[in-house]
Amino acid sequence: MTKQFKTNINCSNCVRAVTNFLNEVPGVEKWTVDTDHPDKILTVEGTASSEAIEEAVDDAGFDIEEKELNHISS
Repeated sequence: MTKQFKTNINCSNCVRAVTNFLNEVPGVEKWTVDTDHPDKILTVEGTASSEAIEEAVDDAGFDIEEKELNHISS
């Protein structure tokens, strides 16, 4: 499952700072931060709960807010 979050992780040093926190969350298989996006979108793949991801990022000292994934209906 893919989840997306709005964050203030805005540079490579910030990504480095949050890496150990996110890598320790059970169920996180892969994650990336789009530092070029105005909302600094964190995309997480895996079975980790939103709460666990939010707690890890918060513990690392960053703001985080879950985004609704846009679904296209036909």
